[in-house]
Amino acid sequence: MRNTIIDIQSNIKQGKYQSEAAVSQGIVQRILTNLGWPIFNTTIVTPEYKLDTRRVDFALCHPANKPVIFIEIKQIGQSDGAERQLFEYAFLYGIPFAILTDGQEWHFFLPAEPGEISDRRVYKLDFLEREIDDIVAILSRYLSYSNVISGKALDFAKKDYRSIHQKREAQKTLPEAWKRLVDEGDELLIDLLIDKVESLCGFKTNPDQVTDFLSNNLVLKENHEYPVVIKIPDHKKETNKDPVPTQIGFELFGEYHSAKTAREIMFQALNLFADRDETFLDRYASLPKHGRTRRYIAKSRRELNPPRPDLAKQYSYEFRKGWFVDINLSKKSIDQILRLACQIANIKYGKDFVVFM
Repeated sequence: MRNTIIDIQSNIKQGKYQSEAAVSQGIVQRILTNLGWPIFNTTIVTPEYKLDTRRVDFALCHPANKPVIFIEIKQIGQSDGAERQLFEYAFLYGIPFAILTDGQEWHFFLPAEPGEISDRRVYKLDFLEREIDDIVAILSRYLSYSNVISGKALDFAKKDYRSIHQKREAQKTLPEAWKRLVDEGDELLIDLLIDKVESLCGFKTNPDQVTDFLSNNLVLKENHEYPVVIKIPDHKKETNKDPVPTQIGFELFGEYHSAKTAREIMFQALNLFADRDETFLDRYASLPKHGRTRRYIAKSRRELNPPRPDLAKQYSYEFRKGWFVDINLSKKSIDQILRLACQIANIKYGKDFVVFM
């Protein structure tokens, strides 16, 4: 097989295959022979397989006269767009595996899988770009006679398709996942940035600074598959209007409570909820999960962040005797804490309890 591939590569470079017939006889049939196919048995390797009024170049059959693979052949460099016709053939006749080749490029498809035609391509093999051993391995994996008749070739193709499909879906989801991490002020992401800032300059930043930085400096570039870092210049227009003061505080059942910071809103609200219901804090603390790795409320500092006792000690506050709350939080995280608190206290967030921060 290696010598055959080397000879085919040389002939392609010299332009010796000038027609579909030349590609069929000089490349495809030689390779099928090397892969163990009995090419002179036309019940197994059927040329010009008839499909009503149409024909496919080769049908590979197992058992005899029962096609399991269709091969469509084009002149070198002329295969673009031909896969649609091949798919129509395969769909009409329930053929699970289809191959399109111009001799140099080989495209292996699973027509029955979901998605666009390009999504259903398992592999693209280019004889002039790949190493000899890779070419031999791929052809043997998907097209050797022994693998096809045993069902292994189709199994390999389906396994490879699943892997490709999973990677493709993960790649498509990466931008949305990154956007949500940034928008929601993910705790782990914030912790990592805080630690890195301290290691670089010796000073700790705070969660709100980190969240503001992420919101202003990390955006998704349009039509790009991955998030990229783009520094956004500040183009705030000068205005003669006086700045409008930002209202900070909250309303609970129509009564307004002022505060200086988002954290102060949290402290006040948790205390008010606890005053209304003596079981509130115990029920909140007993929830199986608060954040990703942290607990928002606990009876000891260490319980707030078991993986990072140093952070738990530094970023905790005793808002009520015997009760501690995590303060290494962004405004979004504080909002999440308050929403959860409302659920536990059976208070309607946004109606009975309204936050301004």
